[in-house]
Amino acid sequence: MRAWSVVAPGPVEEGALRLVEKPVPAPGDGELLVRVLACGVCRTDLHVTEGDLPVRRAGVTPGHEVVGEVAGLGAGVSGFTVGDRVGVAWLRWTDGTCAYCLRGAENLCPGSRYTGWDTDGGYAEYTTVPADFAHPLPAGLTDLALAPLLCAGIIGYRALRRASLPAGGRLGLYGFGGSAHLCAQVALAEGARVHVLTRGAAARRLALELGAASAGEAHAMPPEPLDSAILFAPVGDLVPVALRALDRGGVLAVAGIHLTDTPPLHYETDLFYEKELRSVTSNTRADARKFLTLAARYKVHATTHAYPLSRADVALRDLKAGRFDGAAVLVNDLG
Repeated sequence: MRAWSVVAPGPVEEGALRLVEKPVPAPGDGELLVRVLACGVCRTDLHVTEGDLPVRRAGVTPGHEVVGEVAGLGAGVSGFTVGDRVGVAWLRWTDGTCAYCLRGAENLCPGSRYTGWDTDGGYAEYTTVPADFAHPLPAGLTDLALAPLLCAGIIGYRALRRASLPAGGRLGLYGFGGSAHLCAQVALAEGARVHVLTRGAAARRLALELGAASAGEAHAMPPEPLDSAILFAPVGDLVPVALRALDRGGVLAVAGIHLTDTPPLHYETDLFYEKELRSVTSNTRADARKFLTLAARYKVHATTHAYPLSRADVALRDLKAGRFDGAAVLVNDLG
């Protein structure tokens, strides 16, 4: 099969990601072989390609927002049949026995493994996934519409819950890409007032079209103090900016897996009055199930831009340059 491979982590403009030939993977015990139909383009894929995330598998194939159909079953699999449509997300495996897994926090499992980082992902004709970590998908949505929900949507949902937004609260979103524009729809459906702060004019327009109360520049102050904020942009300089925008007792959740260094925080202006700064680490399968249920109920929809899978490198370059709003999705044209 043909698949994209991170041949040597580095700038995506310089050929770090190349289209190569790889064997079709064989599903192991308890695994599904999945023929890729579509795969969302996530900023984490860019971090893996450019080496912001340390290499875990030489020549890895990125991609962890996979909509596909079951093409084969490993030994011991039940509950799936060939032809089923399934989703493959970032969290690929946890040990199920550590203290974190046993208390329902499998996203913190020290042995956790991730699609498109520890194992080959969806920028390919085929991928595999443990059946226990494959997600049944709601009917009535296209492959293109579903793909961004499988990471951007799920992690945005977890970030929203980590931000502890009170009912009817005031939420600030810093950055407004694939994840934030889905998170905003959940927050709005639940009665929040949403203020978006982001660098892109197209993203600000999209925020207002979706129902945001305001949309301004990333470093600007929102028009009212925030009960909660989520930092989606991987820009550490925005941490004190967002903290200063919080009302007393407010919470800032940092959603990205990678963040540039934060500047020093000034205690009185940035953290005093019981403000909280929290990180977000991956998600649990329960998060995924809850979000997919809510996405169907609230009619959450991704603003998508389709690229052929054969042009995944172009999609990543465009993501890096901020050339589109919403989310890019790769549609399999390789076979």
